[in-house]
Amino acid sequence: MTIYRIPSELVFPHPSQAEPSGLLGVGGDLQPNRLLLSYASGIFPWYNEEQPILWFSPDPRFVLYPAELYVGRSLQKVLRQHRFRITLDTAFDAVIQACSFVPRPGQTGTWITTDMMTAYQRLHQLGHAHSVEIWQDQALVGGLYGVAIGRLFAGESMFSTVSNASKVALVALVRQLHRWGFGLIDSQVHTDTLERMGATEIPRPQYLNALPALVGKPHMVHRWRLDDDFDPALEVLTSLP
Repeated sequence: MTIYRIPSELVFPHPSQAEPSGLLGVGGDLQPNRLLLSYASGIFPWYNEEQPILWFSPDPRFVLYPAELYVGRSLQKVLRQHRFRITLDTAFDAVIQACSFVPRPGQTGTWITTDMMTAYQRLHQLGHAHSVEIWQDQALVGGLYGVAIGRLFAGESMFSTVSNASKVALVALVRQLHRWGFGLIDSQVHTDTLERMGATEIPRPQYLNALPALVGKPHMVHRWRLDDDFDPALEVLTSLP
């Protein structure tokens, strides 16, 4: 088994060299330039608090094409009821902290370590990492965050403290990204919820081949906000066949 040691220089092995588990390398750092290079190269960090920094590039890759988002009837009803208020980039720190506490099946810890949290907060300050917030009254009840490069969005984590809040966050994000011309949302690894909403597995070579055109698009390096006329319920209705 070959696991590459990531050097201090800003470079990664080619993702095709990853182990069957997706593990590619160990070490390096979480500085903004390295994180951005990793996502642009089809690689991401994923490790627990007691481990060194581990870098992965799984095969297959789990992705969602914005135009293929599926919203079931019950979720459509929730959207029409407008029971939640949706914002972008207004509470990034609170979202990533909430995501770090979400229990995961089969996991005793979290990959959102203190160092990871600090690194993505820095990316957010620089305009590369973004959050979706779901509010009920004045309480933050759901959300998600990830990294945008060109017209690629790499989703990192999501959370919900009330039913459907994280799904509403995903619908709002996907439909807004579709408006902005994003071509792919990288969900990294499989989840049943995302599969039910249209995400699919593709071979890693197919994912890597799609990256240059996506990350080569102009970067939206600023604090995001929903379009003034954005209504997720109407967006879903107009996207249905």
